[in-house]
Amino acid sequence: MSGPLTGKVALVAGATRGAGRGTAVALGEAGATVYCTGRTTRERRSEYDRPETIEETAELVDGAGGEGIAVEVDHLRPAQVEALVQRIETERGRLDVLVNDIWGGELLAEWNTPLWEHDLDRGLRMLRLAIDTHLITGHFALALLIRRPGGLVVEMTDGTQEYNGEHYRLSTFYDLAKTAVIRLAFAQATELAPHGCTAVALTPGWMRSEMMLDNYQVTEATWRDAVVGNPHFTAISETPRFVGRAVAALAADPQVHRHNGGSFSSGGLAREYDFTDIDGSQPDCWRYMVEVQDPGRPPDPTGYR
Repeated sequence: MSGPLTGKVALVAGATRGAGRGTAVALGEAGATVYCTGRTTRERRSEYDRPETIEETAELVDGAGGEGIAVEVDHLRPAQVEALVQRIETERGRLDVLVNDIWGGELLAEWNTPLWEHDLDRGLRMLRLAIDTHLITGHFALALLIRRPGGLVVEMTDGTQEYNGEHYRLSTFYDLAKTAVIRLAFAQATELAPHGCTAVALTPGWMRSEMMLDNYQVTEATWRDAVVGNPHFTAISETPRFVGRAVAALAADPQVHRHNGGSFSSGGLAREYDFTDIDGSQPDCWRYMVEVQDPGRPPDPTGYR
């Protein structure tokens, strides 16, 4: 099979589940070779203690039409990241797309808890997982990516610059983590520009990740039954593949540099590039949140998907 990204090499850092898995598979749909990294393998689990593995993600990439390569990496360990990039260089000689999706903070966050009451060690660990991992990965990977003009870096976060600039994001630690990643994309954009490469920040909407489906005690086949949990979830949520298709659209765009340094959402890019979620819809979560959910209006996806 061939696609717009056939011959391209991508690294999705944090591809075990959620947006990372969705992105890896979407890049596979477009024909890319995708290195899928994470800490949970079939032999061992991270402290998340979730069943999803990087090997499963790589197999899904294969099934979508690309080539998936699972590599166990703790992105807080520079030596492991350096070895990963050296492997990519040795095996492929290039890196065209870097997706920094590493997160791992859901189990550490204390939602709607002020700074002075939030557990300090958990909060600082959250920042390390959200920011240090991205910096360490970029430090080693960007030197390979800039060897060819046209390289793309996607910093995955939660919320657009516009939305986060006006809204408190559930806790000081979480707020800082997600806003800092947007600024990180901007800073990298400045440094990559002389090399003809591009960096952007990207957010999914209300994503039906494996953890979110479990939280509402539904599956991807039954998610519309989650009305009792939050009716807005059934109105506007999206699969992890949707934001992945946003990444694939950016990576296939020969004029992507016009977006350098910008902050984007899956729904916003769907309108620009005309891709859909797996059900054929185009959920525009962040516009919905501003116009429907935040003002307290009744759930209604009309005009938003």
